Amino acid sequence: MSKLHIKKGDTVYVNSGEDKGKTGRVLKVLVKEGRALVEGINMVSKSTKPNAKNPQGGIVKQEAAIHISNLNVVDPKTGKPTRVGRKESSDGRTFVRYAKKSGEEIK
Repeated sequence: MSKLHIKKGDTVYVNSGEDKGKTGRVLKVLVKEGRALVEGINMVSKSTKPNAKNPQGGIVKQEAAIHISNLNVVDPKTGKPTRVGRKESSDGRTFVRYAKKSGEEIK
């Protein structure tokens, strides 16, 4: 599998599917499945049994994983979706991610 262009904490734009056009923050990246959990995106209803934390039980809304091919990183400079590139950092030992549209480094 190739390197993933999305990391935990990135702000991403959904480019296809039911939530197309929405943005959210990445909560978790599931590397082996090639999916990510994004805050407020792809919400599903889960039934829960009563427990100590939730004595009532019932239906709970939570995020479901979305495939990373349906996500684009949001450019920190322009606020629009962009592709991600990699280039060597100034010390030459590591690579940094940058927005292809603006050239801005992605933290």
